[in-house]
Amino acid sequence: MLTSKERAELRSQANTLDTTLMVGKGGVTEAVIAEAETQLEARELVKGKVLEGAMMTPREVSDEICAATGADGVAVIGTKFVIYRFSEKLQEER
Repeated sequence: MLTSKERAELRSQANTLDTTLMVGKGGVTEAVIAEAETQLEARELVKGKVLEGAMMTPREVSDEICAATGADGVAVIGTKFVIYRFSEKLQEER
C-alpha cells in the first residue's frame, strides 16, 4: 500500500511517461494482464489508456489490473490510469 507522499511522487514521475498499455472493447483480458505484468516487471510504473469502445471505466480497469497483478493504483485521470509495482529485477539492475 502506498502512502500519499509516495503516490504524489509517482504521479509526478508519470507525467513524462508515454502511454504504453491500451485497453479496448475486449476489456481486461488475459493478454492485457500479461502485458501489464511484463511492463511492471520492466518499468515498475506503467501508464495506460482505456479506449472509447471499452465497456469499462478507467477506474474499473485500473482496479481489475491491480487485483490481477498485485500492483497499486496511483492515479486515474480522464481515460488514463497509472499503476505501480515494485520490481526486484529492476532494483538489482540499479
